[in-house]
Amino acid sequence: MDEASLRRLTPEVLGVLVRRGADFAAAEDAVQDALVEAVRVWPAGRPQDPKGWLITVAWRRFLDATRADSARRRREDRLDEEPAPGPSPAVDDTLQLYFLCAHPSLTPSSAVALTLRAVGGLTTRQIARAYLVPEATMAQRISRAKRTVSGVRFDRPGDVATVLRVLYLVFNEGYSGDIDLAAEAIRLTRQLAAVVDHPEVAGLLALMLLHHARRAARTAPDGGLVPLAEQDRGQWDTVSIAEGVGILQAALARDRLGEFQAQAAIAALHADAPTAEETDWVQIVEWYDELVRLTDNPVVRLNRAVAVGEADGPRAGLSALASLDGSLPRHSAVAAYLHERDGDPETAARLYAEAALKAPNLAERDHLTRQAARLNTRRRG
Repeated sequence: MDEASLRRLTPEVLGVLVRRGADFAAAEDAVQDALVEAVRVWPAGRPQDPKGWLITVAWRRFLDATRADSARRRREDRLDEEPAPGPSPAVDDTLQLYFLCAHPSLTPSSAVALTLRAVGGLTTRQIARAYLVPEATMAQRISRAKRTVSGVRFDRPGDVATVLRVLYLVFNEGYSGDIDLAAEAIRLTRQLAAVVDHPEVAGLLALMLLHHARRAARTAPDGGLVPLAEQDRGQWDTVSIAEGVGILQAALARDRLGEFQAQAAIAALHADAPTAEETDWVQIVEWYDELVRLTDNPVVRLNRAVAVGEADGPRAGLSALASLDGSLPRHSAVAAYLHERDGDPETAARLYAEAALKAPNLAERDHLTRQAARLNTRRRG
């Protein structure tokens, strides 16, 4: 079992400790210690019940920490009981933990960061990238969140909006990052949609299904990225697309538009186009305008510049891009694409190479490097 597989057990193990009375911060530390121990000893012989082993070790680590803390001695009598031997019960506490991490004592941004780290299994670096902040800043934010909830009883779960934000970021990291969490995010969002009747919950589920439907076509046999315009649409999962569109249409009919519904509408327009050339870019720009109105997010404005470049020409796209901060992730890549379409391969090649140096993962870096090499070869030829 590799480290990524181990991390997928984290929510279940964490849930057991929290149900048995451990405060969240101490339980999360104990689970992380158990994961480290598993990585160390399992190569010599993996246990028959990996989850049960992790629960037992994490529980012992928690009890050791409890005994070492004089302020928690009165709690020790109530907690000092090891889990029964044998396979642990198959109880899925993950969604409940998402709500518990969205605790009212935390700000929404801190709650999201804590959940991604403790339940989602993401690293501090991955979370910082999602938030567009330095890793050190995010480490401090997570530490503050853990201190805030230390000793807090989780009897007041947080709000749906924060849980949605967490699920969205987990899906994005699973979709394009180093740890595959996309399917798990979809599963949990389905659970949430079954118990919370809200159009934004439906909008997020639709968005995930529509993006996930294209996953098989996103990479070439050699592992390289395939841009949306070049993807083999015959590889797209039409069943997931139909389900996502149906869920989205029902949500939009309730006339309570939110950002996830707007994003899903953009994804649906891409999915509806038989070819890249037939994409309704004018309508996509209109949906991006709605997203800007709802969020005023700089990344949304960056994506809107691409859509404007497709709808109204590359000069219009570059004009929309000019007002944005050049340090935004993928800003250089967008600028390179628009300059290439505008007939300036020299500038485009330079910007592709610059974007490659800032790429968040190896696949994207390789793709951008190849784009720069392609234009440089063409110019020399």
